[in-house]
Amino acid sequence: MSQLFDGYAPRPSTYDEMFDGGTARSGYLGVRRQMERLAPEEMSARSDYLSSTYLDQGVTFDIGGEERPFPLDIVPRLIEGDTWSTVESGVRQRVRALEAFLADIYGEGQVFNDRVIPRGVVTSSPHFLRVAKGIQPPGQVRVHVAGIDLIRDAAGTFRVLEDNVRIPSGVSYVMTNRRAMSAALPEVFAHHRIRPVSQYPNKLLSALRACAPSGVTDPTVVVLTPGAYNAAYFEHTLLARLMGVRLVEGRDLIAQAGRVMVRTTHGLHPVDVIYRRVDDDFLDPVHFRRDSMLGVPGLLNAARAGNVTIANAVGNGVADDKLVYTYVPDLIRYYLGQEPILPNVDTWRLEDPQHRAEVLDRLDELVVKPVDGAGGKGIVIGPRATRQQLDELRARLLADPRGWIAQPVVQLSTVPTFINGRMAPRHVDLRPFAINDGDKVWVLPGGLTRVALPEGELIVNSSQGGGSKDTWVLAGDNYQSQGHTGGHAEPEPAAEGSVLHPALRARHTARSDGAPDTPSSPGMSQTLGGMTQTLGTTAPSTGGAL
Repeated sequence: MSQLFDGYAPRPSTYDEMFDGGTARSGYLGVRRQMERLAPEEMSARSDYLSSTYLDQGVTFDIGGEERPFPLDIVPRLIEGDTWSTVESGVRQRVRALEAFLADIYGEGQVFNDRVIPRGVVTSSPHFLRVAKGIQPPGQVRVHVAGIDLIRDAAGTFRVLEDNVRIPSGVSYVMTNRRAMSAALPEVFAHHRIRPVSQYPNKLLSALRACAPSGVTDPTVVVLTPGAYNAAYFEHTLLARLMGVRLVEGRDLIAQAGRVMVRTTHGLHPVDVIYRRVDDDFLDPVHFRRDSMLGVPGLLNAARAGNVTIANAVGNGVADDKLVYTYVPDLIRYYLGQEPILPNVDTWRLEDPQHRAEVLDRLDELVVKPVDGAGGKGIVIGPRATRQQLDELRARLLADPRGWIAQPVVQLSTVPTFINGRMAPRHVDLRPFAINDGDKVWVLPGGLTRVALPEGELIVNSSQGGGSKDTWVLAGDNYQSQGHTGGHAEPEPAAEGSVLHPALRARHTARSDGAPDTPSSPGMSQTLGGMTQTLGTTAPSTGGAL
């Protein structure tokens, strides 16, 4: 048996998820035992296999002008069933509160009248869109998909770091990670009951169909992508393929007479639901950026008429604003009459004069973030900043206090990570994904664990050189899932027949003449090519960046 974990030392004042002192926590005992049975050279070979998971598909990140693969670490992150139940309930609660908040601010605005959140906080957000006021989305759902970023503090408590209800990304890596890990560590899978992630495409499609316009019984759903140069194109193609729906670009769609149509080889075909992965600014050149070639002129008019569902809804980005984030605990109490299950990270609002004075006095101790930042960009970690950086930051804060928040330096929890042939603690966060069909909120078991690979680094974003881990939610004794048996890995996502929505299997397998029914414009041709792409290129970025 190898001594794989010999010399492993958890970081001080940090919650290590595998070890409590020198003893492995109960949930990790099996993983440690199985991994230590592998010879060091075998462990390295399997780790190399995982490292090539995305590189072999052409998925890389542009980091400082250099193309790098998206690393997948061989050590999974485990979450026990009882702990996951708390996370799941907290995410569900938060999504419901944000759904109510968005309906309110784009409707009657009662939350302002009751002084729960200042009107100016909302209306000053760059993502608050007055053009969205009064739009009543079909099914009254605005947050169809959410990604809630969590960290685990020194006490092991999960806390919310930020909300992503605009265009959250990353779920494709959850499914692909699981497929790769089941191949790399089959013997470890065989000794654990792990809740599956392969239901996500089916759950998403069911929710999108449930939120179709009134009177539509067999809705046509499409995935709208900015194109092959977008950072999340890999995800767009994967989800469209697994759901069995068309992947389209803006040029494949046309809005006329209050309806949206897709160009096909058989002419125009009505579209009922658009799962859009295009930012608001580029979605409709009639209402937003006039130079956009990525959207559909007149799309918002069709949505206002109730003839098409846009998922997620236009204007959701205001709920991603990190200043609005500071009010979410109050919004949960206001809309749901409940105490927050998942607490926020303590946060100073720079627009508050008292908060601002304290932050300016403690800049070298705190983490300062732009309220509309994504992908870890713009964050300044005070203890690691130079005097010049702090002086420049001070000037920016004074010039635009509304644009910043501050938080204490939270030592994110660590999980053992295979680095240069040995195990070392690395900081992680977690992005659970939730799907809202208007009736209930379903949370994908686990989510995306991002890991900061440089020693001591706290920024986990892939755009900053981070990687990922497969996240295993351990099924308890009472867990029941159709098609899932204890002691076996779940089916790989590549088995499309097992995840394609039954209502669409026949429709999208073939047309009556046996040929695939595809859009006739050249935009769709990119869908039918390889999956090769570069992440982090110059195409417009989306919310919920990795």
